[in-house]
Amino acid sequence: MTATLPRVDPVPAAAVGRRRRSLGWVAVVPLLAFTAVAFGLPAWAVLDGAFTLKSTGAYSTANLTASLQGAYLTALVGSVKLSAVSAALATLLGLPLAQAVVTSRYRALREAVLTASGVLANFGGVPLAFAFVATLGNAGVLTRHLGLTDQGWDLYSFWGLVVVYLYFLIPLMVLTITPALEGLRVQWREAAQNNGATSAQYWLHVALPVLLPTLLGGFVLLFGSAFAAYATAAAIVGSSVPLITLQIADALSGNVLVGQENVALALSLDMVLVAGLVMAVYLPLQRRSARWLA
Repeated sequence: MTATLPRVDPVPAAAVGRRRRSLGWVAVVPLLAFTAVAFGLPAWAVLDGAFTLKSTGAYSTANLTASLQGAYLTALVGSVKLSAVSAALATLLGLPLAQAVVTSRYRALREAVLTASGVLANFGGVPLAFAFVATLGNAGVLTRHLGLTDQGWDLYSFWGLVVVYLYFLIPLMVLTITPALEGLRVQWREAAQNNGATSAQYWLHVALPVLLPTLLGGFVLLFGSAFAAYATAAAIVGSSVPLITLQIADALSGNVLVGQENVALALSLDMVLVAGLVMAVYLPLQRRSARWLA
């Protein structure tokens, strides 16, 4: 007699795939819940307050209209100008510095610069403001020893704030552009040299076109970082330089006018819209750069 074993039908591959996807969604649920609480609720509060009149509680666009007029519009334009100038200068200065680091034969120097860049890129706020006031303020060490006041230097101005912002934007640019510089292939330079191209021609016609998406993406990233900065500017210039972050703080605290809290939320919404436009430019550039340097 021969024993017969029960037949076991194999599980279809489609069913296995569906089961794995369902388990994947279960694993993502905590992250989605955290995102909804940490980002969704504040975003809804800003959106609801920006369209609500504080006096009547009715929905209206009056707050948004007010946020784009007078001193508020001046502050928004001032923030955009400051961020654009600081980001452009940091991009121009950070590229050659990163190239010098990448091509350095001393590994210790390269690691030291990258480590310092990681630290300085996150150094800001009141400690950074205090360091610059003590060094380049009206009674700062370098200001007195070099006689910078007689030469027209003023830390508490637009260009003084640009110099302060460059302190953390240039290291951030070095960290951003270094992987792209490392992705430039040696064969491209050798091919250009074999065809009689000079170093300047190689950079103009080969390296810079390849790096352009990353450079533009880095500029956008630096712009966003400078646009959102608050504590450093508040500690150095106060209200002498019109900035949207300072206007939001004044509106919330009632330093200028009482009852402008919802206008401050409208200003915050303006910042979110500007940041959204910045990210809409940054993400396609980042994907294009990744294709070239992969």
